[in-house]
Amino acid sequence: MTKEVQMSIKMEAELRDEFMATAATLHRPAAQIVRDLMRGFLARQDIPNAETISAMQAVDHGEDLYRAKDADDLFRQLGL
Repeated sequence: MTKEVQMSIKMEAELRDEFMATAATLHRPAAQIVRDLMRGFLARQDIPNAETISAMQAVDHGEDLYRAKDADDLFRQLGL
């Protein structure tokens, strides 16, 4: 079982009021939204992620490279 703790955050009154009103409109507890935001923030700190590292390693090995004379040529090669 996870122990819950309280946290205080200083913010502008207008920001708090708008946030609370929007959370109420969505029928979601404000605390749950804050927890979701915190989890998302932490997840984005795993940069570079495994997919990015794999792509960087492929380029280092000369894989998945596109050589183009200009942007139009690159887009053509990529099928865009």
